[in-house]
Amino acid sequence: MAFLDNSGDIILDAVLTDTGRFRLAKGDGSFKIVKFALGDDEINYGSYNKSHASGSAYYDLEILQTPVLEAFTNNTSTMKSKLISIPRTNLLYLPVMKLSGPADSQTSGSGEFDGSFTVLTNLATAGDRNNNGILDSKDGWVGTGSPAIKGVMNGYEPFTGLGSYIRIDQGLDTGEIGNTYTIDADLNETQYIIEMDNRFGSIVSIGQSVTAKSANVSYIDDDNIASYYLSKNTDPEFIEEVTDASTIAGPRGTSLRFKIQASTDLATSTYLFEQLGTTGYTLKGNATTAFPLRYIDSIIKVTGATTGYSISIPVRFARKVT
Repeated sequence: MAFLDNSGDIILDAVLTDTGRFRLAKGDGSFKIVKFALGDDEINYGSYNKSHASGSAYYDLEILQTPVLEAFTNNTSTMKSKLISIPRTNLLYLPVMKLSGPADSQTSGSGEFDGSFTVLTNLATAGDRNNNGILDSKDGWVGTGSPAIKGVMNGYEPFTGLGSYIRIDQGLDTGEIGNTYTIDADLNETQYIIEMDNRFGSIVSIGQSVTAKSANVSYIDDDNIASYYLSKNTDPEFIEEVTDASTIAGPRGTSLRFKIQASTDLATSTYLFEQLGTTGYTLKGNATTAFPLRYIDSIIKVTGATTGYSISIPVRFARKVT
């Protein structure tokens, strides 16, 4: 990572993303730049100084002279806050996305939910109706019992209904406007982009048995990051209107809900754990003793396609040490 000196003339440093370079490399003349994004991740707007001794022309001087990040091609490592244009001038609040959920989501089960998730990757770790695993609840295994630990997900058999799922609600998070009001259409997210490491797992719906669905991967870049484009119209198993309890205080838009299915590599071998992970994490569920686990820490990034708002969710992929 590097910074560009922005103390003098305005600097424009642009590069193609991994996807753009891939399409350009085809050499068939089909490559055209039709979209671009602007971001302000480096800027601290608290530096705006209305008390500057030299007058109003200097209020934003420190902001204008802030060094900016050098452009680089890894699209998952930059542009956390994309700039958007909204023609209306009567907006007091912009929509956000927040981890949310009723009793059957990440807030269910024992322990404290810290905003991160653990995905149990194989049978011996997650457990089933006959196996003494972390999520094994014996009689309640089919889904009638609640998760053993908050934020712990059954990545081996996600369609059983057992374990937590990820829920992200979107809307205006303010108490100044009641949550019974309908959010404006141009502030309502109807499409989401989910990015995650394809080596570790895939995105599936929260439904059980016949109602379950695996999300289609839109593309995988050269860093093994898979992108999923989900739309309310075509993927109702993942996106729905918020009609129940939510951490969004004001008018609510849509809710994105999904689980993670562990990859075959994580479910069947310890290779990636040995190459990319470590050992020393423990969990205790319905078993009598805590399990020592191998684990790999990763991030899942969710971006709203309408507003560009994004949220990064820490996810730990875990496997019982045998």
